[in-house]
Amino acid sequence: MPLPLDNQLCFTLYATSMTINRTYKPMLDEMGITYPQYLVLNALGEADGLSVGSIAHRLALESSTITPLVKRMEQAGLVTRRRSQTDERQVQVDLTPGGRALLVQCNCLNETLIERSGMKLADLDALNRQVQALRNALNCSLATDLA
Repeated sequence: MPLPLDNQLCFTLYATSMTINRTYKPMLDEMGITYPQYLVLNALGEADGLSVGSIAHRLALESSTITPLVKRMEQAGLVTRRRSQTDERQVQVDLTPGGRALLVQCNCLNETLIERSGMKLADLDALNRQVQALRNALNCSLATDLA
């Protein structure tokens, strides 16, 4: 007999992720972006000028998922796309001033999460590091299995 759902970490992480997305959605709707677009903004905030493939890798998504997101973001004036000068197969993406301003505005999502969670920032940071360690361990295990 399997464990009850609430005793399974995979379900807890899934349900928590869904709840966070529902928490963020009204604010993202007000800003005119989707959650995946929010993630792209953040990836570019960490390192502007990334290729579509690098953005996909950073977000653990397929390039084919990122391309339409970036095109819509370009139409909205949040990013620019250009072919790499060293490899024309690669498309590099840069934040526009409007994209940078929206990224700053997105900080309200983190503030809301901290406020609504009732947790201290240090506790959320510790939890995040634990979940990242779990993800990294599982990724290493998967890489070993595939090798």
